[in-house]
Amino acid sequence: MSFFKDKIVAVTGGSDGIGKALVDKLLSLGAKVATCGRNQDKLYQLQVENPSAYLHTMVADISHENESRRFIESTIKVFGGIDMLINNAGISMRALFKDVEIDVIKKVMDINFFGTVYTTKFALPYILERKGTIVGVSSIAGYRGLPGRSGYSASKYALQGWMEALRTELLDEGVNVMWVCPGFTTSNIRNAALNKDGAAQGESPMDENKMMAADKCAEHILAAIEKRKRALVLTFNGKRTVFLNKFFPALTDRLVKNFFFKDGKLVR
Repeated sequence: MSFFKDKIVAVTGGSDGIGKALVDKLLSLGAKVATCGRNQDKLYQLQVENPSAYLHTMVADISHENESRRFIESTIKVFGGIDMLINNAGISMRALFKDVEIDVIKKVMDINFFGTVYTTKFALPYILERKGTIVGVSSIAGYRGLPGRSGYSASKYALQGWMEALRTELLDEGVNVMWVCPGFTTSNIRNAALNKDGAAQGESPMDENKMMAADKCAEHILAAIEKRKRALVLTFNGKRTVFLNKFFPALTDRLVKNFFFKDGKLVR
């Protein structure tokens, strides 16, 4: 029998990319899934694709405290509890700090960091009851600051520090707190990344064909949840970056600069 059979799992940002892959796989494993997103049409399509599954969807922007509260409350009303919370919703950015509007960085922080804080705060009493799991989908940018993504990196550093503190607080409560750091993964996050003015950048300059598929990423995340891991760093390049940044930070500065810039211009 699947580890996830009849488990109640709340997934934020489940209408696209890694979030959608997680929802699809959890449903196929017999879980009861609640998810939220900002796009009603995509959530409706998710329902159409899973007509007989235990799936609850809700339009919500988790960067707003009250909407995060409503998502958790509706999950409890529908399913009666929460075994696992996967904080997946997030947004990226692509702009040099000298050019970016401060509101862009604030928006990234509101979604990536405070959105996770809100949903976790409201879900925590129910997860404590079931000695469940809290997951934060972070990034390699939570270990290594990336140029052109200063606000994104800040939000992921904040997320990982906060989750480490929370994990320590709950160490004797039977709750597992885990953060996941995918490398570059096929998803809509780069297309939706905010430019210097806060608009979606649209077409991504990254080569999606060389990235890990979202469904493969979801498989790794669910396997790590089952094993109650502390942290998960994905892809060879991701693990290499974390290693090099820890032991050879000055060299990594130069390698990262060369990867993201060409002739002095941000190209990735």
